[in-house]
Parts: sequence; structure tokens; C-alpha cells
Amino acid sequence: MTSKPTDQTIAGPKPASFKPGGPLTGRITVPGDKSISHRSLILSALAIGKSQISGLLEGEDVLATAAALRAMGAKIEKRDSSWTVNGVGVGGLMQPETAIDLGNSGTSVRLLMGLVASHDLSVTFTGDASLSKRPMGRVIDPLSSMGADFTARMSSDGKACLPLTLRGLCPAIPIEYRLPVASAQVKSAILLAGLNAPGVTRVIEPVPTRDHSETMLKGFGANLTVETDRDGNRIISLTGEAELSPQKIKVPGDPSSAAFPVVAALLVPGSDIVVENVGINPTRAGLFTVLQQMGGDISFKKKRIVGGEPVADIHVKHSKLTGIDVQADIAPSMIDEFPILFIAAALAEGTTTTSGLHELRVKESDRLSQMAEGLSLLGVDVTEKEDGLVITGSGGPIPGGKKKTAIKTALDHRIAMSFAVAGLMTKTGVAIDDMSPTETSFPGFADLLATLQGSAK
Repeated sequence: MTSKPTDQTIAGPKPASFKPGGPLTGRITVPGDKSISHRSLILSALAIGKSQISGLLEGEDVLATAAALRAMGAKIEKRDSSWTVNGVGVGGLMQPETAIDLGNSGTSVRLLMGLVASHDLSVTFTGDASLSKRPMGRVIDPLSSMGADFTARMSSDGKACLPLTLRGLCPAIPIEYRLPVASAQVKSAILLAGLNAPGVTRVIEPVPTRDHSETMLKGFGANLTVETDRDGNRIISLTGEAELSPQKIKVPGDPSSAAFPVVAALLVPGSDIVVENVGINPTRAGLFTVLQQMGGDISFKKKRIVGGEPVADIHVKHSKLTGIDVQADIAPSMIDEFPILFIAAALAEGTTTTSGLHELRVKESDRLSQMAEGLSLLGVDVTEKEDGLVITGSGGPIPGGKKKTAIKTALDHRIAMSFAVAGLMTKTGVAIDDMSPTETSFPGFADLLATLQGSAK
């Protein structure tokens, strides 16, 4: 028997089409930051006492994390516009009665694997067809060194996947681990396991990734330090057997969600929008930097610090974009935004090249392959490489889709939203096979686009 997240709505595919319309204008907000939302729930569940969270993303991925934490003893409730979490303390999670189904959320399963690894629990994690294809080895390896034991389904190419059963060790063994590939999820899983490990758990990061876990762990009272050595490596040290204190958290708007209306406004002539209250943490803001390099008119207003995170209102005006070579070292700060960048590149003047994007092949889908296939279908000049795409832009509207031929999203929310934006700058429009995956991170996305254009889809 498997426990499904009670907050999630299970529905069939939702095909949709997106066509050119008027300019995008107005002021909008986007859903709360997904990364911060996951971590807010997890750390609140480990604190002793009541935490309050406002601005939480109420998408399916985050609700899956909430349901999993409830199954392990945390009390999580929504009251009016905020959420309260009564935590059980580090080491206090309880054995769930059934397997935990995390739907499509890779963040949920990887962070929760770290959490469970240092508890005396045996937990089975399952997911949907897309999540069940995603490799888990890069998280299993360090957590195994900390004493956790895993039994996983092996894919046809020999990779450990869901369903997966994890048997934790309490207390866990502290380790020093150098990340072989830049991954905020792996880093965070190790740090979460280290909370219940005596001594110091240390993660060495050759390439910086989003630092929400470090910021929030400090905010909850964990003994954590971050240093940079002479070679430029970030060294994150966490002293275990921590006692976390409850917090009041205000989640900023997700820059990964803001990326879609931002690019749409840059592309559609006459557009002028403001996206309010967006997190602009430098470890997440790479897309905005790249778009500015391409000629995008993007400015940041009312910069402030909220809960330790930099926040601003983003003002965007239609711009003529020019293709560029995107440097590989910026990839970790915009890894989730490359699909929508590919759309911007398709409408830019000239050629855009990207590289160092092997990570995109193991996201919710193989995003390099899916984007290349979809762009080709729309008449875009695109070449798929092993680690990136080369796109020669049109400098104006692209041909668009053919009748009875829909873009395949492969259950990937970012693929769906990216091609929805593309549809606004095509000659014939774009049909998309399924917009339902957008509920994982951006509920109401299609309606928001329609509102900005002043018409109903």
C-alpha cells in the first residue's frame, strides 16, 4: 500500500494552445520560491516548537513534501494565508505507516532521503513515471558513507531509481564529501543527514550552487560555517546533533517561475511588466544576467533583504535580443532556466551556444532532447550536442507548430511553460500535449499569461 499526498489533485492530461496576442503589461506576483518552500517545511519539521510560513508555494511538489513530513510525525496545517508547522526535533521523526509517494518531485525525494538517512527508520519512496526514471545514485553514494542502507530498483542501464527503500542509521556517521558534480540537492541531502550525526559533516563545493540550505540552517540555529579555500572551493561545515529553533519565514517569489513572464515580456513587442517580490539570490539569478548580456531591458527595483534573502521587483520591457555564447560556469545559477533561455535564443538575432549542461539530461525529462525536438517542430534552427544546444535565432516570430502536432512535454513543467511562451511569438501558434505538469511549480500559469495580455485563453 502506498500513501499518496493528500494535498495533490490527480487529473488527466490538459492539452492547450498558445497564440500571438497583445503586449504583456501590468504588475504581477509569481508563486513562492520552490527551493525555499521545500526547505522551510523540512527545517520547521525538525525544529522544536511552532514555525510559521507565509508565501509558501502551494504546488504539487511542495505539497508532496508536506504530506511526507506529516506521515513522519510533523503537524502541518494551513491557516488563512500562512502555514504552521509543529516540529518534532532533530532525530524525532517517526516511522511512516506506508510508502511515501512523491509524485514528480525530485527535490522532495533527494532532500527527504538525506533527512531519513540519519533516523532509525525504514522508508520506501515512490514516484510517478517521470520521477521513477531519474537516477538517485549521486545521493545514495554519500548517504551510504554516512551509514544509510539502500535497496533500489535498477534501470536498464544500471542506475539506481525509484522505488527505493532507505534504512537510516541513528546517529549517522559524519563525513567529508567533495561534490563530483555541482548539485544543491546532493549538498542539501548531506547537510540534512549531518544534523543528526555527532561531530562535523563537511561538504566541499568546487562550483557554487544555490545556498538556501546554508542560509536557512543558520537561521534555524544550526552551527554551520562556510569558508572559501585558496583554490576557490566553498567548504561548508555543519556540527551535528543540532537543536533547531522555530522560525517565522516569508518565502519570496521564485526566480525560476519569474523567468517565464520575464522572457515573454522581452519577446513580445510593446510589453512592459513588473514582477514583484522576486528572490534575486546570486546563486539563482544567472538567467537575468544572461538575458541582460543578450540586450534585455531588465532592471531591479526596491532591492531589500527578506529573511536573509535578497529580494527585488523586476521591471522588464520588450527588447531586441542578440545571441551569445553562454559560459558554462554560470550554469549552476540558472540550471532550471535553460529551457526558457532556449526560447529566448530562438527569437534572438544570431546564434546562441550553450555547453556544460549534462545535468539537464537527468531532470524531470531529458531537457536538452525535449527542447531540441520541440524547437525543431516549430521551425527553429537548433543543433543538439551532448552537453548543450546551438540555436540560430530568427530575430522575429518563428513559424510555429503544424496542425494536429503537439509539443511533447514528457511530464516536465518547465518544458510546458517554455513552449507556452514560445507560442506568443509564432505565426501559427503552439499546441502543447499537457499543461497539467505546471501545477507542480506554477499553479495558474496559463491564466497569468492571459491576464498580462488582457484576454482569456
